[in-house]
Amino acid sequence: MSEYHNPVLLKESVDALIIDESGIYVDCTFGGGGHSREIVSRLAEGGKLYSFDQDEDAVRNKFEDAKFELIEQNFRFLKNNLRFRMVRQIDGVLADLGVSSHQFDTPDRGFSTRFDGELDMRMNQNSKLSAKTIVNEYEEEDLARIFYDYGELQGSYRLAREIIKAREVKPIETIDELKAIFSFIPKMKENKFFAQMFQALRIEVNDEMAALKDMLMQCAEVIKPGGRLVIISYHSLEDRLVKRFIKNGMFEGEPERDMYGNWYAPFKPLQSKVIIPTQDEINVNPRARSAKMRIAVRNEND
Repeated sequence: MSEYHNPVLLKESVDALIIDESGIYVDCTFGGGGHSREIVSRLAEGGKLYSFDQDEDAVRNKFEDAKFELIEQNFRFLKNNLRFRMVRQIDGVLADLGVSSHQFDTPDRGFSTRFDGELDMRMNQNSKLSAKTIVNEYEEEDLARIFYDYGELQGSYRLAREIIKAREVKPIETIDELKAIFSFIPKMKENKFFAQMFQALRIEVNDEMAALKDMLMQCAEVIKPGGRLVIISYHSLEDRLVKRFIKNGMFEGEPERDMYGNWYAPFKPLQSKVIIPTQDEINVNPRARSAKMRIAVRNEND
């Protein structure tokens, strides 16, 4: 459903993913169903796609096809859900890690700085932790940590103190109330500043980095040798993490080397350079401009 979300790098990602039209694939981020529909359209008889999404709004985009099943859970539970369906190995995984256009464009979801609305930002609307909880209940040190780690914001302790000072007067409940706290940010820097702050809050609300790590580690277990891992990310935190994992199967540190200086990594990159959308695609879908796609091939098991 293009009105819900315009799938980014659609042809490029599905071309990279499908190595066997009768294979089994996973779309970790169903959203509007654009990537999933394209994958299913290319599958032959015997092929199967399992898609994941925890957002109730996304689930409404489900379509009927014998080759398709939507699993209404976070993709961090990839392996268990496949095991439950007696699936041990698959041919590939695709994940488009962006927030959907629908989520950004729905004011009461609280993802966008363009609208006023409740501070929410939950991908899973049944989750208890929201952005409102974070700004009103987190300690200064924890607020500073997420602003620095997830928003890459300088002066994170000052930002945290401003929030604590404001909430001592009254609870911070809406987007406009949060933005008003930082009226000292220069107008020319406002958009970037709030984009970084909202990114930090959203990542914390949804535990996005830990969920991504969980999913990538499970991909190493369930993707068969020669199978594909296709990840589209939209900010440097995600892209660095994906790049490191593809390079050496780790998220930090260095792998242990053998006596010849070699190490085992579960994946190898299919191409040396990251793939980005064309200018034509960006003109049609401006939200594609920050997308970066990395493709990896599952190595033989050691």
